[in-house]
Amino acid sequence: MARETQRFWLTFDAESTCKPLICEMARKFDLVFNIRNASVTPAIGLIALELEGERTVIQQAVAWFESNGVQVEPVEINTIEG
Repeated sequence: MARETQRFWLTFDAESTCKPLICEMARKFDLVFNIRNASVTPAIGLIALELEGERTVIQQAVAWFESNGVQVEPVEINTIEG
């Protein structure tokens, strides 16, 4: 299967900002990731995350983030290139 790249906005609540979820995702799924932008405080975390890999694996990683309390939204326009 072909590899593809998808970008997402991840929103972490106060509890999940303290967890190493991106590290865990990298170990759990065969994906390359790139943090394109981030703003994290003790109350909330907003991260623009680029994932590269098989589409089904990306979908599994997104579902895994959501199951861990992270809100995941696809980046619709190229707002994170800056």
